[in-house]
Amino acid sequence: MKTQTAQPETTSVKTDALPDALKNFDQLPDSAHVRQPVVELLYGCSAATVWRMVQRKTLPSPRKLASRISAWNVGELRKALAAQ
Repeated sequence: MKTQTAQPETTSVKTDALPDALKNFDQLPDSAHVRQPVVELLYGCSAATVWRMVQRKTLPSPRKLASRISAWNVGELRKALAAQ
């Protein structure tokens, strides 16, 4: 009877796992909107940190697009990134 040994998994970031909005952020128009996971990856921080940055006014506030959908304006995010 053969036994299988477990192969260690590699932990690397795959570009396939990145949202399209982040991959193509430079091509998005300033009027576009992105959701919170894109903002987290863009700034390299957690969801809680995103909201702390919004409270401190170092990150623009999201816009309410529907009752349960908030998104950030790409143009405002670009200005905030340039100001850092």
